[in-house]
Amino acid sequence: MNELKNSRILITGGAGFVGSFIAEQLLNEDVKEIIILDNLIRGSKDNLKGILPSKKVKFLIGDIRDEDLLNELFKDMDYCFHMAALRITHCASSPREAQGVMFDGTFNVLEACVKHKIKKIILASSASVYGQADIFPIKEEHHPYNNVTLYGAAKLANELMVRSFYHMYGLEYTALRYFNIYGPRMDTHGKYTEVIIRWYDSIKDGKKPLIYGDGKQTMDFVFVEDVARANILALKADVIDEVLNIASGTETSLEQLCCLLIEVMGSNLKPEYVAMPDERKKVEVKRRWADISKARKMIGFEAKFTLREGLERLVLWLDRKEEAKAKAKSQLV
Repeated sequence: MNELKNSRILITGGAGFVGSFIAEQLLNEDVKEIIILDNLIRGSKDNLKGILPSKKVKFLIGDIRDEDLLNELFKDMDYCFHMAALRITHCASSPREAQGVMFDGTFNVLEACVKHKIKKIILASSASVYGQADIFPIKEEHHPYNNVTLYGAAKLANELMVRSFYHMYGLEYTALRYFNIYGPRMDTHGKYTEVIIRWYDSIKDGKKPLIYGDGKQTMDFVFVEDVARANILALKADVIDEVLNIASGTETSLEQLCCLLIEVMGSNLKPEYVAMPDERKKVEVKRRWADISKARKMIGFEAKFTLREGLERLVLWLDRKEEAKAKAKSQLV
């Protein structure tokens, strides 16, 4: 068991969706210092407003492509959570940028970990490495040959990279393959917005939420606070050179998700089904369902939040954002 008390921890992408919740939960571990590094492409300082007043938390705007910065920040660090990444759609639209962040940036982080003798790194990976799986529920041993995305290729490369660093230099790690994460602090604007957010906006406006295809595509949704907790469990556990699925272990169709969101929002709307665009067909994963028995056995992880509970928390957060936006707008008039 790794003792986190009085430790110094660096979180790359720490102002992002998952990273900010990891930082919050780390404060309950009586750590000495948390350094948060983020270039704010995806992250936001607003995600940290609850913890920035703590003297234990330091936030820096910076990039994992900056080798000199990483070498400075990793001095005297004990552990690292490597969360920094571009979204899957961003990787597809900007492959050269993806090369710099997802491949070179991760290499820079691992190199700095070795140089400064980091005790253990937790690597954020993704279920995208599986692509369209052949066998369900999906175990970690499933082959990665059905992946067709650059993002999935990058995450698999990251796993192989950190494994090689473990065998070459003894850098201890655990890699976590996240399934479909949702919850407060999701991306809510721009071209990389999640479907849940688009549905929320439609329902708020009294419009039917659109479902591409027949809605039978399934995902394994896991609440963000559960994912953050899994990261800390993985860091504390004596588990190295392993890859673990992090999910709820429950299969939910997009149709079921949409109808549950409508119910949680107190609406009587019905979803509208539309033809799936050709570009979506190329990368669509029709079924995703995780076997989480390995994570349960090795780090004691099991999701605590039901999908309804998680959606209720997400909707509450979105409602508060809308109220704050409306209030700010009224004050300008």
